Amino acid sequence: MPKVVSRSAVSSSTNAQLTASSAAALCVYYCICGEFILVIDKNLNALPRRHSDKATIVRCQDSESAAARVFKLNAAEGESVLIERNGGHERQYRFSCPRCTLPVCYQSTPPPAKSGPFLYILAGALSQTQGALPQGALDDD
Repeated sequence: MPKVVSRSAVSSSTNAQLTASSAAALCVYYCICGEFILVIDKNLNALPRRHSDKATIVRCQDSESAAARVFKLNAAEGESVLIERNGGHERQYRFSCPRCTLPVCYQSTPPPAKSGPFLYILAGALSQTQGALPQGALDDD
């Protein structure tokens, strides 16, 4: 029988400089239950928020003024709800966590996800730490 030889080397340094590829890292977000929900090319805290419900705005389609975000959403299609807003009503097509069915985001157009210009991530629905309570999840605002 021939001899199998394998070698591997792992090199790492805590003092290493950031490279262009590591600086452009993707951000991963989880539901309260620990289920993976979203991977996106920018931190959600750096994206704009809606004034009406403080939801984070994720651009799904390119426009003349801005490019779409690159992201992957792992959420199940949920219910459609009609929300009363100042000056009218708003139809929300919600998406929920596939494990615990907690609503995590919505859009103003019927499913599938990314079919409209924007996807709105509910405030306090996602965390960057798996199994941790998201920042702002218990705020009453």
